[in-house]
Amino acid sequence: MSAPAITEADILKEVIAPERAELPEEAARSILSLRFSERARQRIQKLLQANNHGKLASEERAELDKYLRVGQFLDLLQAKARISLARSGGA
Repeated sequence: MSAPAITEADILKEVIAPERAELPEEAARSILSLRFSERARQRIQKLLQANNHGKLASEERAELDKYLRVGQFLDLLQAKARISLARSGGA
């Protein structure tokens, strides 16, 4: 029996450990301000629409996957930042 497949998100979760509230308040607030640019958001929206209509080329699928992985990474960082602020009373 083989081990379950591990994803980049699984590995990042172990590295970032979002449940550990150990970020200084200034760092946490800085992380919470990170966002995709307007250009990137528009591109993601276009890729998602093409995907929903079954019209996503293989190169576009790879591009969308990259955006999604970066989004997951950002989600983990921001979860850690929110927990850090909540526990420090800075929320």
